[in-house]
Amino acid sequence: MRCPNDDTTLVMSERSGIEIDYCPECRGVWLDRGELDKIIDRAGAQTAPAPTPAPTPERTYQERPPQQYQQPSYPQRGYDDRGYKRKKKENWLSDLFD
Repeated sequence: MRCPNDDTTLVMSERSGIEIDYCPECRGVWLDRGELDKIIDRAGAQTAPAPTPAPTPERTYQERPPQQYQQPSYPQRGYDDRGYKRKKKENWLSDLFD
């Protein structure tokens, strides 16, 4: 099979029982018929049902302290205390397309 983008011969690879055709030049990925359904079924089987939310407690105090007692707010950036970016949690889909 040929790549529709650059007419290079596609390389077939099998990962986790799913056949993937990819182009070594443009890194495009093509799936055979039914392969996307396998990926969707496997992804749906691994998602857990959402937990029921906990009841909110009754609050008898002010939601926010007066402005003079608040700490300055800093934006969340996704970095740890040393300035390194946090590693993204990996799942089986990242193994499939590496």
